[in-house]
Amino acid sequence: MAATLDQFVSRVRSLSESEKYAELVETIEKSTEMLARNISHATNVLESLDPERHSLGHLAVLSVKTSMPSVPDIESCIHQIAAFIKSCAPEQIRYAAESYCLLCHFYAKSLVDLKKPLRGIDTIRLATEKLQPSMSCLTSIHADLAQLCLLSKCLKPAIPFLDSDVSDFVQEGGRFDVKPFLLYYYYGGMIYTGLKQFERALHFFEVAVTTPAQALSAIMLEAYKKYIVVSLLLHGKVGLLPKYTSGVVARYLKPMCGAYNDLSAAYSSNSSAELQRVVAKHTDIFTRDTNMGLVKQVVASMNRKNILRLTKTFLTLSLTDVANRVHLSGSKEAEEYVLRMIEDGEIFATIDQAAGMVSFHDSPESYSDDRMRVHIDSEIQKSMKLTRQIQQMDQDIAVNPQFVRKTLGLQADEDVSLSFVVSRSLRTGEPYVM
Repeated sequence: MAATLDQFVSRVRSLSESEKYAELVETIEKSTEMLARNISHATNVLESLDPERHSLGHLAVLSVKTSMPSVPDIESCIHQIAAFIKSCAPEQIRYAAESYCLLCHFYAKSLVDLKKPLRGIDTIRLATEKLQPSMSCLTSIHADLAQLCLLSKCLKPAIPFLDSDVSDFVQEGGRFDVKPFLLYYYYGGMIYTGLKQFERALHFFEVAVTTPAQALSAIMLEAYKKYIVVSLLLHGKVGLLPKYTSGVVARYLKPMCGAYNDLSAAYSSNSSAELQRVVAKHTDIFTRDTNMGLVKQVVASMNRKNILRLTKTFLTLSLTDVANRVHLSGSKEAEEYVLRMIEDGEIFATIDQAAGMVSFHDSPESYSDDRMRVHIDSEIQKSMKLTRQIQQMDQDIAVNPQFVRKTLGLQADEDVSLSFVVSRSLRTGEPYVM
């Protein structure tokens, strides 16, 4: 290797062994151009550095290698990145979160381009776990994991991450890009939809749509289309977006989703014929948006919704009457719908096949068994945890110099003293006086 590369390797080893990671990051930033000029020796440099003990140095070489206009041996590069992610030290790579995330993005995109997304799920899952300090902390790699799971139709590996509510972000280069954030919630909503966890899916699509913005993005538009369809599946109607939705987003969303607005209006009419007419009219649009499968579920849910309405009016009804009132082909199809709804816990009923009658019952749930008590206790614990997180965030904001200066109109040289006063106020409970 060239002398400059030898010096780089020696410097990386020295600073890594002494755990001077911040200084090592500065050294690496100054060596980027040198590494790019000697990229032909990248493999030799990687072999000279241990990925666990010298993670930052290893990351620097791989980052330069993958930033080149063309990567000659993509399979070899993918293998090197996977091996690095498996061995790297979390305490080191967190000093270079931006470079680490860019490397993971390259790895995920390469596998998507090769049409081998399943191959990258375990590696990206591990990469995410190593970077985030806690499960409630979001990284831009989360979007890569969700995308790989969707494309490979292997959804379960993403669920532990999606089930963890986000309360913080990993700062990548002192910032957090909104695109991976939107993609994470969009892909997450699609995963939950695929698993038929519609309530959680609706929440994810809503977060994507209501993210503060100065312009409407394509991701927000696609998320809103799925938000409408999932709302119909879950609630039978589309509610108003929250008041904190950006004005420009709320203003332009509906005019750009005409077919989906028609679908919602047809569903609200409780007319299967009208719903079928709207679906037939906009089939090309729903297919182009890859939402036709969901729309078909909406059509099927219309019959379920109408059967559910019957339970609020009748105690006993013949299957023939059910078929006539819901516009089904006959008593056999009505029986199939009622049976599926009983199995799914949507209604409580018994069928007398000999008489061709169905009897509707109230829910037998007494809300007093051990299972329900455990569930209630779990929800209380979640609420208490969320309360503590909000209180901590409130305190962090209260002592933030930028927030205090902007709120009270102070000058920059007053920040330190004011932060001290506010911090003391929070500790003692006494109001601070300027």
